[in-house]
Amino acid sequence: MWLALRNLNHDRVRFLVTIVGIAFAVFLMIFQGSLLVGFLRSSSKPIDLTDADLWIAARGIEAFEFAPPLPERFYDMVTGVEGVEAVHRMTVGFTFYLKPSGMQQSVLMVGAEPGIGSRFPIPYADPGHSSASPQAILVDRSNAPALHLDAVPAAVEISARRARVVEIIDGFGSFFGTPFVFAGYSDAVRYLRWPGDATVFMTVRVRPEHDVREVQRALQDKLPEVDVRTRDEFSRRVRLFWIRKTGAGGAILLVAILGFLVGLVIVSQNIYATTMEHLEEFATLKAIGARPWYIQKVVLTQALVCGSIGSALGFAALLPLLDPIRRTISWIYTPWWLPVGMIFVGLVMCVLACVASIRTALAVEPARVFRA
Repeated sequence: MWLALRNLNHDRVRFLVTIVGIAFAVFLMIFQGSLLVGFLRSSSKPIDLTDADLWIAARGIEAFEFAPPLPERFYDMVTGVEGVEAVHRMTVGFTFYLKPSGMQQSVLMVGAEPGIGSRFPIPYADPGHSSASPQAILVDRSNAPALHLDAVPAAVEISARRARVVEIIDGFGSFFGTPFVFAGYSDAVRYLRWPGDATVFMTVRVRPEHDVREVQRALQDKLPEVDVRTRDEFSRRVRLFWIRKTGAGGAILLVAILGFLVGLVIVSQNIYATTMEHLEEFATLKAIGARPWYIQKVVLTQALVCGSIGSALGFAALLPLLDPIRRTISWIYTPWWLPVGMIFVGLVMCVLACVASIRTALAVEPARVFRA
């Protein structure tokens, strides 16, 4: 242990460069991981916040934002299936919001019936949540500046119809540039101006005494034209769409991997250079009978000390930046397990980086120390 620390202290500049490289890699991995987790969480949040057991959507739909409407007759067919306790309708579509300046802003209108979920944002008209407030809409705080909302309530115009922003909510920042606007189901249908059928999704709550999978199969048999999925299945499908089909999630993940590789290269070079500089010491250790595991421990300790200090600094550097970043990227999310996991990944990176150094240290000949 002391030998490893003395080796690192011998060349403090190289030690500092190694720590900075690890800190940068861990910082980048945590930041990109937060972007990826927040991106996926935001993409499926309207699905995850409902109390539904099952979701019904048009066949082949992979994204919440880009779904066509369902025939209205399906609603009555779904309510007649045994085991169905409640069915709630939802409509989703793009429309235009008129700013006070006269410019139009594209928004994603989301409207749902009361009862779809206690956490789902609906402008309720009464404390009992039995009906939605007419012409009322909700807007996320991160989108308020783009929509020129300085205070609420505020009278606005959506799709050439009157609306009233009654509350600014948090946690629904747009991850693809188009603000979310939430309303009651009837108002959303009116704002979207659907020419015919307006229901885009139906959420189903199953009776407690019935099995969700059995009700799912019954609904799928009765409505073969649609997809019937559990909430978790639909949420996972939406997340996979944004990762695989758009490339956005993949790009974020790629940068995180690049951060790992950058750190790996920096640590490998510096640990290897430190090992080469102290080859005579390792030769001396072998000459006096030191076992291979001792030499391995010395090199590994050097890597882990660098990794521990660098990982801690990388995490500490990110902490004060989280709030300013959230003000710019509202949907970024850093769960507690992400920094812990990335610090562990940083240590693994250091262990991998010292493999070549260990091989070199073990291969040195004891006779090297006796050469002139």
